[in-house]
Amino acid sequence: MSFEQPLNERIRTFLRIEHLYEQVQNFIPQTSIVARRATIANFIDLASVTARSDLKNEISKELDRLLNTLQRIAKQPEVNTEALEQVLINLSQAANVLRQLNCPIGQNAREDEFLKAISQRNSLPGGACRFDLPHYHYWLLQPADLHQAWFTHWLEDLEPAITAIKLMLSLIRNSAETRTLTANNGFFQEALNPEFPAQLLRVWLAPATNCYPEISGHKNRYSIRFVSVALDGRATSPCTEDVPFNLACCVL
Repeated sequence: MSFEQPLNERIRTFLRIEHLYEQVQNFIPQTSIVARRATIANFIDLASVTARSDLKNEISKELDRLLNTLQRIAKQPEVNTEALEQVLINLSQAANVLRQLNCPIGQNAREDEFLKAISQRNSLPGGACRFDLPHYHYWLLQPADLHQAWFTHWLEDLEPAITAIKLMLSLIRNSAETRTLTANNGFFQEALNPEFPAQLLRVWLAPATNCYPEISGHKNRYSIRFVSVALDGRATSPCTEDVPFNLACCVL
């Protein structure tokens, strides 16, 4: 079992966008009405998460930061220059495609009147029923190729940002070696170097482990408290036993 905890707002936003995009990609190939509703719901959430006016600038800043960091690493001995050069090319291409995007990220979905109408009703429990939104029900009954055309349009100004985010998260996730540790009495904490701010914590537990981690942290320190789980799957209380786990503290 794996768990992740972002340590800054930028990475937190990137992880949310990645999560929603994965949901969209999972449901798009499915043609049932239930799957189509799930696709629409995730597009609405994507439109909301990407509404931040500074998102494009935040992605560009992170791309530039990673480029500068990796260019410094390239000067060090024993570096796989061929692999690193390809990573630098990928980052530069992602940055160029993002710069060429001449509209806000997610604008196609955010300004779509059809999605707006559904979004307004979605905030109500069951508010998007067929009798509330007959137009939506009619749309759900249309052929798959019509749905695909709408999805392609909504993704058009999202994918440059998502491609960049997926690339950056992949690099960050793979930036740290995994350590095998033990949380004594279910608790572990560690200081961080504020001069090299960590961006992401990754925790792995054996599948049979009967607990999950609650992680909190900032640029100076983080802590992990493991919570026991009852047979019915509900959280019970902080674990008082020693818990073995693997940890990666990602800094790039």
